[in-house]
Amino acid sequence: MGDVSPQIPSVDVQLAIARSSTAARTADFRTIFERECAYIWTTLRRLGVAERDVEDVAHETFLRVAAHLHEYDAGRPLRPWLFVFAFRMAGDYRRLARHRHEVVGSADEAFAGETAQPDEVLASREGHALIMAGLDALEWDRRVVFVACELEEQEVAAVAASLGIPRNTAASRLRLAREDFTKAIRRLTLRERAERA
Repeated sequence: MGDVSPQIPSVDVQLAIARSSTAARTADFRTIFERECAYIWTTLRRLGVAERDVEDVAHETFLRVAAHLHEYDAGRPLRPWLFVFAFRMAGDYRRLARHRHEVVGSADEAFAGETAQPDEVLASREGHALIMAGLDALEWDRRVVFVACELEEQEVAAVAASLGIPRNTAASRLRLAREDFTKAIRRLTLRERAERA
């Protein structure tokens, strides 16, 4: 029997494999970016990133996604994986002192259609502002789970796994966040009515 040694690809073959792998990741990233940019943008806003900063934070989020794309398991849903990046970037953003107090009043234009009447636009902006104020009233840990489960419609178990917390902890945070959000909306609505009277 002859000595069988493994065939090591030539340097040219190794470079070609590396290039094709890089090209595939680039194509995958481009597809992810095009399909999920609006999702990341909306998620960052829901997690408390100011409208004036959301473009920059979304850009940084996608830079991190690109750097870790090789870690993504294509057999799992993409959005929970992306949510973790948005959650971490929003958390970093919130820790900066200059972002602790946001000026209220910047309504998201995406809520108003081109054919909407002025009263519909106003109602949409007021509704959006009320929801954002309700979210701002939530503690960070609860807000993250609330946004993921209630607004992103992810399963509690998937959110818990993505955030690296026990399922019961996620369920408890969601229950408390629902209560806090409901109280905040009631309080804000009563305050608004009192101001109008």
